[in-house]
Amino acid sequence: MSKFDKKTIDYENMERKLKIVKDRLNMKPLTLSEKILYSHLDDPENSELIRGKSYLNLRPDRVAMQDATAQMAMLQFMSSGLSKVAVPSTIHCDHLIEAKDGGTDDLERAKVSNKEVYDFLSTASSKYGVGFWRPGSGIIHQILLENYVFPGLLMIGTDSHTVNGGGLGALCIGVGGADAVDVMADFPWELKNPNIIGVRLTGKLQDWASPKDIILAVCGILTVKGGTGNIVEYFGPGVPSISCTGMGTICNMGAEVGATTSVFPFNKRMADYLSATGRANIARLAKKHTFLLQPDEGCEYDQVIELDLSSLEPHVNGPFSPDLAHPLSKFKENVRKNDWPEKICVGLIGSCTNSSYEDMSRAASVAQQALTKGTKFKSSFTVTPGSEQIRATIERDGQAQVFRDAGGVVLANACGPCIGQWSRSDVKMGEKNTIMTSYNRNFSKRNDGNPSTHAFITSPELCTAFSLAGTLLFNPLTDKLIAADGSEFLLKPPTGHELPPKGFDSGEDTYQAPPADSSDIEVVIDPQSLRIQALKPFEKWDGEDFRSCPILIKVKGKCTTDHISMAGPWLKYRGHLENISNNMLIGAINIANNEANKVVNVYTSEVDSVPEVAKQYKSAGQKWVVIGDENYGEGSSREHAALEPRFLGGAAIIVKSFARIHETNLKKQGLLPLTFKNPADYDAINPTDRITLYVTALKPGEPLKATIESGKLTFT
Repeated sequence: MSKFDKKTIDYENMERKLKIVKDRLNMKPLTLSEKILYSHLDDPENSELIRGKSYLNLRPDRVAMQDATAQMAMLQFMSSGLSKVAVPSTIHCDHLIEAKDGGTDDLERAKVSNKEVYDFLSTASSKYGVGFWRPGSGIIHQILLENYVFPGLLMIGTDSHTVNGGGLGALCIGVGGADAVDVMADFPWELKNPNIIGVRLTGKLQDWASPKDIILAVCGILTVKGGTGNIVEYFGPGVPSISCTGMGTICNMGAEVGATTSVFPFNKRMADYLSATGRANIARLAKKHTFLLQPDEGCEYDQVIELDLSSLEPHVNGPFSPDLAHPLSKFKENVRKNDWPEKICVGLIGSCTNSSYEDMSRAASVAQQALTKGTKFKSSFTVTPGSEQIRATIERDGQAQVFRDAGGVVLANACGPCIGQWSRSDVKMGEKNTIMTSYNRNFSKRNDGNPSTHAFITSPELCTAFSLAGTLLFNPLTDKLIAADGSEFLLKPPTGHELPPKGFDSGEDTYQAPPADSSDIEVVIDPQSLRIQALKPFEKWDGEDFRSCPILIKVKGKCTTDHISMAGPWLKYRGHLENISNNMLIGAINIANNEANKVVNVYTSEVDSVPEVAKQYKSAGQKWVVIGDENYGEGSSREHAALEPRFLGGAAIIVKSFARIHETNLKKQGLLPLTFKNPADYDAINPTDRITLYVTALKPGEPLKATIESGKLTFT
């Protein structure tokens, strides 16, 4: 499966399972997504196979974890009592490196400040047979694409952007840590059989348009919840015109529409990338099994979106939501109409979404044009290489130096500002400002913790052009820049190589393989640590109904996993459930007062923070519930957003609708994720109501009932 694994690719077994399913379905044409899913069924002879309804028990090929989520996943695996993981698994140290001064300094500082976390992950990996990628290796999804992902793979990862691997013809799905533990412990993994949204691509991208613009347009069409319960599958004559890493970019940001995952069919561009990354043997094998790796002719999709790439405009999405899409020709007008801050304080390119060699080359070609004219970035500018391999290659080939010469800073090979790991000092907290990124998410406070930062998402090359101008009112297709001699010049469309002509430079070796014999290895956990804490089992349910539960908070509007369990400075506590629970729901807006982190204890009438009131209820032996709005828990795969309410004594989260991963995480941690049969009932509930949940007499398939004490409203 990779140069690091002993397990081999078993396309023959996948085709055997698929034949069983095809026979059962009377040779019905299948989508690519169905082929990969059904060829990984635990029991292909008897599994129910109804889209949008059935639950599939699957056998993923591998598990991937990033350092922030791996802590809790490994702590849970340790409690299983097993000696080794059952499937190939890896941990990638990318989330805990704060961007501040530049790559080398930031990395060295992170190794010191996160030493106890890295020591725990390193020793736990060695103990339980997990591959460990040290700090500085790069972003998990880029490393997976370079080393582990192959066409037809089914992989789960403890990060929502695991879906990046769809660019190499795989189904890669983001999950919570408990799901990963199930697979590592050799249990089948359960997934509700997704519906399939087909995106038919025709034509070919022109000039400034890039693969990023395809997904920015799709986000505008589907919105942040339009993909929930679906796999997005791309097909059509326009597909072969897109590079493999470009397909990865498109799949990566499919997480922003709530999709289970996204995928492209196997093609020559994937074979070229496999060969360039030392896996020509896998490319040859995939070609022999092309039937398995492409959709059947005549297969049916639940919805089809048509996109003509030849007429697709460059896009800018935002602020505050990745689905607020603006074609470039309309963007300047929308900026003025909405009074968004016109000055771009910082431009940031890279991240797991856009840090390929092609991305860096095209962005550098834009910066080089300005340098040739004697001008530099008007905005601050940062570059995040996706991996050590990308960093080493763009250093060798000169793109990194172009960015520096134009006034940019090359950061460490890590997530950095994309996930809030950014020590930003150019604006004050609360100061209204604008940043432009090539990232994937731009929710309020996502990048720098400042609710007044307007973050816009676009392609790396367009972000570079905007940063040269320093203003949102610039359109590189029509507007000119000022050269050092005072003359005006129009930027030419970006150019760049899909793959490095000299091949990739692998850079520093940052991989730690697990030893054959780990019997003498001790997992390092300091009992006094504020960052790593061994898990204790949750208290078992007493078998009684949950009676007269106070509403801890009735959440108003959007509530992402960033609202429920913030990242940024809280990342340091991802391995310490007690400490990180102090951030539970502190970003959610309380409908009772339109404020964050300020709720009333219904017993004492005193106002306190959300976590403190939850602790007070827990100390009194009283279960509580949360009331939420649409698409509750959208965003990342953050398992802590489910662990924390369970740890602090919650019984249920009751909402209009859930994001997929968060609903699954709540179930895994023993909370009731409930949805209103009638979404309008959300409006009828008062924050001071008490709710009784009748669960003891339930029969399989029967809807749960509840009673509202003060409002006298009964709902199912």
